[in-house]
Parts: sequence; C-alpha cells; structure tokens
Amino acid sequence: MSIFDFGETVNGYEIKVINERVARAGAGILFAIGLTTFMKSFLTHDFTFAKVFITLFMFDFFVRVFVNPKFSPSLILGYFFVRKQMPEYVGAAQKRFAWSIGFALALAMFVMVVVLEMMTPVKIAICFICLAFLFF
Repeated sequence: MSIFDFGETVNGYEIKVINERVARAGAGILFAIGLTTFMKSFLTHDFTFAKVFITLFMFDFFVRVFVNPKFSPSLILGYFFVRKQMPEYVGAAQKRFAWSIGFALALAMFVMVVVLEMMTPVKIAICFICLAFLFF
C-alpha cells in the first residue's frame, strides 16, 4: 500500500472502493461549515473567515484527489462519526471524478477570493454550486 493509493481493496469487490458513509459524513461537515461561512460573509461583508475556509477546503480536496482520501481532514473526522456503522462501498474512480470537480471549484474560489480578492457575482454562484454538491 502506497501513500498515494486511491481507494481501498475490499473482499467481494473487483475494483477499488470508497466508504460512501464516510464520504457523506465528510460532505456534511464541510456543508455545515461552508453554509455558516457563506452566511457570515454575505451578511457582514467580511471575507476573512471565508478566505481561511476556502483555503482549507481546497487543501482538503487536494489531499482527497491527489494524495489519498485516508489523509483528508474532513474524511478523518467523518470516519469518527460513522465508524460503528456498516460500510457502504462505492467505486473509487467515481468519487475521484466528483472530488476533482470539487477541487476545481475550490481552486477557482481560492484564486478569486484569496489571491485576487475579486468582488463578483461569479464567486457567489460558485459558492452555491459547491454547497449544492455538498448537500446532494
């Protein structure tokens, strides 16, 4: 097993898989923090906390996609909440694709909000898209 392995090998599955319960728990954690961050930024027009969250969000998805999901902070925390539940496995390739979309959106937000500090409706739209993906 390498640090850069994506997915795990489970008896009974011919492909590498990811525990969907852990992925959903991680998404729920990011959704709750993301929605809180969005509301605070939208209502107060202070994007300090949003810059921190976007940076951590991008880092989390970078680790998921390019390193190994087992080292993703939100998935580690998500595993803690679902550790006593029966695993529900899904294909790792499908998760990597979905998380790649999340990373691309996070990277776009990082550039617009943290690097360029752009004030544009596009970042609000991207934020809504991210929150919708996390919710669903």
